[in-house]
Amino acid sequence: MLNRVVVTGMGVISPLGATASAFWRAIVAGESSAAPITHFDASEFRTRFACEVKDFNASDYLDRGDIKRTDLFTQYALIASDEAIKDAGIDLKDMDPFDAGVIWGSGQGGMQTFEDQVTEYVTGDGKPRFSPFFVPKLIANMASGMISIRNGYMGINYTTVSACATSNTAIMDAYNYIRLGQAKVIVTGGSEAPITPASFGGFSSMKAMSARNSDPQTASRPFDVERDGFVMGEGAGALVLEDYEHAVKRGAHIYGEIVGASMTADAYHMTATHPEGIGAAKAMERALGQASLSIKDVDYINLHATSTPVGDLSEINALLNLTQGEKLKFKMSATKSMTGHLLGAAGAVEAVICLLGIRDQVIPATINTTQLDPAVPDSLSVVLGETIDAPVKVAMSNTFGFGGHNGIVVFKAI
Repeated sequence: MLNRVVVTGMGVISPLGATASAFWRAIVAGESSAAPITHFDASEFRTRFACEVKDFNASDYLDRGDIKRTDLFTQYALIASDEAIKDAGIDLKDMDPFDAGVIWGSGQGGMQTFEDQVTEYVTGDGKPRFSPFFVPKLIANMASGMISIRNGYMGINYTTVSACATSNTAIMDAYNYIRLGQAKVIVTGGSEAPITPASFGGFSSMKAMSARNSDPQTASRPFDVERDGFVMGEGAGALVLEDYEHAVKRGAHIYGEIVGASMTADAYHMTATHPEGIGAAKAMERALGQASLSIKDVDYINLHATSTPVGDLSEINALLNLTQGEKLKFKMSATKSMTGHLLGAAGAVEAVICLLGIRDQVIPATINTTQLDPAVPDSLSVVLGETIDAPVKVAMSNTFGFGGHNGIVVFKAI
């Protein structure tokens, strides 16, 4: 018998708030976090806005030593995981530290550290004065390592990388390890700090990002006929996954249960999703099948939809693949219209949205979309404009990444 896996803690640091509760209030209110970039001078860039974490000061959360030793993506990871662990009420005094682990995700790792150190070397006198913290701050696995060190978790510990499907990959792996009895508690999620000149410039040169510089707040508009690309975001989302029996025994609050998760590959293109959504549809089908559910049982889908002309419609085609054009009860929304696209951290913050939607029986909206693309059929119900009250027992989170990665996680009320 496989173990049941539940979520007992959550944490968020995001462009919409530095705690899970603040983040959720902004999501329910339908707020946009897009604004002109402050992290660097973007005046010469094609896109000059993003969804930045606002008024961030690392010293408000971390001591000087941790700040010196970590890149921003790891700082975000530590802050979000601190909140999630506190929320879950995990105390190692009550358990074997080898039963507690960390599986974290980051698509890019310490990009700012890399840029700073290489720039300093190239513009210097040729002497290699690299910091001894250069490599530890840069490597993507350091977030999981630092969460482990900070909390004394001595069990499973590693990092997943699957581009924008990264967080869901991490959540899926954590789910599977607990199901197999290899851990009782795993902190999982993802963090990203990609708003740097090189990272931003790379995406900008691909023309993947919106260039709506005159009106950044409404730039992320999934499924709108005038959508022109995604808006980059940053931050972290953290979940505490726990063996159901372990959680019940210690009287933990349970947000919901993970009942299915699956990954497939498009095997199609480096950066484009498959236009018919074949791989995405199969990942959804398998994740639901693992849960002994079908698409007819789903109440809410948090879509990957990033506001790109091609990507949004490939996800629609994937869903049509599953529904065969039949109008079903589920409703769906694209919350990246509010948060921007957090890349490797996207799935984690969207998992929080799914779970809090189940808790509060609401479905957040897709904002900024004023003219729905006619390619979105009437059989698919996209929630636009404002959050709605609706019964939500089963929620599904979709993530897709460069390289053709499709990662799906299914949550259920308990």
